[in-house]
Amino acid sequence: MNRTSAPVDAPATGAWEGLVTTALLGTDRRTPPGTGPGPEAPVALLDAAAVETVRRRAGLRPARAAERPQPAPEDPRPPLPPAAARRLALLLADRPGASGGGRRGTAPDLTELLPQWLAAANARGFAPPPHMLPALLDAARGRTDLRPAALEFAGSRALWLARLNPDWRFALRSTPGGGAALPHLEDDDGVRQLWQEGLFAERVALLSALRSRDPAAARELLATTWSTERAEDRLMFLDSLRTGLGPDDEPFLEQALADRSRNVRATAAELLSALPGSALAARMGARAEACVAIDHTQAVQAAGVTEASGATAATPTIVVEAPHECDPDMERDGVVAKAPAGRGERSWWFGQLVEAAPLGTWSRRLGGRTPREIVALPVADDWQGELHAAWCRAAVRQRDAEWSRALLGEPSAPEAGGPGAVSLAERAKLLGTLDAAERAEWVAGFIATHGLSEAFQLLGVCAVPWAPPLGRAVVDALNIARDAGSYPWSFSGVMGLAERCLDPSEAGRLDALLAVPDEPENASPGAGGYWAEAFQRLVTTLRLRAAMTEELNTP
Repeated sequence: MNRTSAPVDAPATGAWEGLVTTALLGTDRRTPPGTGPGPEAPVALLDAAAVETVRRRAGLRPARAAERPQPAPEDPRPPLPPAAARRLALLLADRPGASGGGRRGTAPDLTELLPQWLAAANARGFAPPPHMLPALLDAARGRTDLRPAALEFAGSRALWLARLNPDWRFALRSTPGGGAALPHLEDDDGVRQLWQEGLFAERVALLSALRSRDPAAARELLATTWSTERAEDRLMFLDSLRTGLGPDDEPFLEQALADRSRNVRATAAELLSALPGSALAARMGARAEACVAIDHTQAVQAAGVTEASGATAATPTIVVEAPHECDPDMERDGVVAKAPAGRGERSWWFGQLVEAAPLGTWSRRLGGRTPREIVALPVADDWQGELHAAWCRAAVRQRDAEWSRALLGEPSAPEAGGPGAVSLAERAKLLGTLDAAERAEWVAGFIATHGLSEAFQLLGVCAVPWAPPLGRAVVDALNIARDAGSYPWSFSGVMGLAERCLDPSEAGRLDALLAVPDEPENASPGAGGYWAEAFQRLVTTLRLRAAMTEELNTP
């Protein structure tokens, strides 16, 4: 092509980057080298870019052809039913859009249904259509909460793809051992070689896999190199012993109490305290017992007063005498000597002793009383909060359901907090020690008494789909809030949980709530319309979830 323009000088080093910058800024703000402002500047820019493009291509040296990748591994799992495959394509294609004025409308949020769909597909052992793997990896790349279920569903072919595309390398990092193939656990030589020569991630994956199958063999393998491992590696390896933790692990953990690393010592002490029959638990129990007693003097004095008046004798009182020092033996057993900012040293030491003591200690120490009777006893000198909070942590660590029930109290109690729980987080952890049915029943009773304002965190620990009593309690509480003219936006979190967790069979009970209600005089303007939209979306989502399940169950 013939153009009349000024000659173009040979570009210097970095010329391409300079031309790109000029194109981005515009030739009216910056001109190409050797050209002044004017109508010829854009033409000169294109000429310079053409010359530099030829120069860049001509300067490439031929490279050896890359090796063709090995074929993707076969996936032996059965393929998805066609209807379920179409549903997955719709879920992967959906992208969250900008909300208009805060209103979500009545359409289900498909992005929130994808995790549930993946969990159901994984439970049934299906394999994804190969052509959907890139979209599945892209979805998991943007959502860390989606990765475990998405990578399980994608299977080994996802790792094969991740090695070919840097954008999907997260799949290798998210897979134990970085996606490396572990030897058969029966192959002793292969296991030993990988343990001695493998990368750290591979060794963690190997130890975790072996621990799940044969806890003793995993512990013995760890012992072979324990003294030569780095402190941060010892900590990670020790954490793997939580799986299958049992009395046979005690000798190894006792040795770890003398470790050079404070974090390793603390983890070993925590694991030993989760074994109520361990020697460390006994030592901590003895120390904790020395700090707690029943004050019979107050009970006797009160009894003398009540006999004269004809009233019932007073309940004995628990008294606490916290430790006055943290000696080296306590530190060796995992007690952290330095208290956090704002905490008194004695209460800090005391809480750690009680937390690590076997819960069976207290029935013996406090007159053979049951956990519920112990928790009901008054505690002198404002020590109740510290003592009950430590019992909460001990009940969670030792998975003791009886103590958890005692500390939770009755869900219908006037106070929203239990007799020992100091926060919603503590109550949620205590609920985690109960079986799914009892957990749901307790939370349903709590909602029936206290409503939904404090129940969001408790709902998060309940099994999905919610058991019928819990589902009915949530729907009834939402209906009460609607009839009272409450702000519907205050319940958007619970409504979102209900969309994901309410049993789809409950959809029929919600039809009566779809109409726009009459708004009370003190109601928020327009609240009725918002409530109707929210219930319509809930019903539509439940029916969509039912259809998803049916599609996955179709042969």
